[in-house]
Amino acid sequence: MALEITDSNFDEVVLKSDKPVLIDFWAEWCGPCRMVGPVVDEIAKDYDGRAVIGKVNVDNNPDISVRYGIRNIPALLFFKNGEIVDKQVGAVPKSVLTEKLDKQL
Repeated sequence: MALEITDSNFDEVVLKSDKPVLIDFWAEWCGPCRMVGPVVDEIAKDYDGRAVIGKVNVDNNPDISVRYGIRNIPALLFFKNGEIVDKQVGAVPKSVLTEKLDKQL
């Protein structure tokens, strides 16, 4: 399962990570988010120990969403060394996400 990322743990889990990080910005009411969610959980299992995979519920964590200008969801941001290195907006196949993540390993 992907980690639950919140306004309070974001800096510690994401920005200070020594591994690449994939964050899924989502909401309960978002249909495409419900399609991407299980894929993100699969990626979390596949990349356990090699990357940090997390989810941010935009309704519960508005500070992070505003900080990164999240306007459309699902939005997936890829971080490395505390910086955004790639992003994907909208539902896409798992292979698109793993290809982007592999580039950061």
